[in-house]
Amino acid sequence: MREDTRSRIQDVALRLFTEQGYEATSLREIAEELGVTKAALYYHFKTKDDIVASLVDSRLAELEELLAWFKGQPKTLEARRELIERYAELLRGTRHIGVHRFLERNQTAMRDHPTLIKTRERMMELTTEMSEPGATPVERVSRSMALFSLHAGKWLLQESELSEDEVHKATLEVARRLLEP
Repeated sequence: MREDTRSRIQDVALRLFTEQGYEATSLREIAEELGVTKAALYYHFKTKDDIVASLVDSRLAELEELLAWFKGQPKTLEARRELIERYAELLRGTRHIGVHRFLERNQTAMRDHPTLIKTRERMMELTTEMSEPGATPVERVSRSMALFSLHAGKWLLQESELSEDEVHKATLEVARRLLEP
């Protein structure tokens, strides 16, 4: 029950932060939308910042786990393909697109959030790890773009008539092509 309430708070907060803006949304509004008291909300989250951290902490943990795995792999095409496959699966999470939409619409307010800074750092580290020393600039950019193409496909195709599976398959195909020598 506790997780269900916590998840409901996250969902409502994410929607309000995206629609109204992070700074324009109060904890009182979130509590009212949920039909609970502020005290009940405080039991789960003391601040709006705690809600945001809860939304991105799991993503950061997944990214760090993926990075640790990839660092132990040889810098081969097969390992990069496996990385792309694993990363694409991470992006299929139910809140992923919602969290990214929120972050995009609240860039100024979220710019210095510690968890988001760590997430950006891990993404940059992951793109660096994708290439061996001595890789050409074209190889480095292409490999980095393979990761980011998975994000771009979600953004560009989110309002289309394609299913989630069709979008997933298309973005994965583009990412694979970018990895080819």
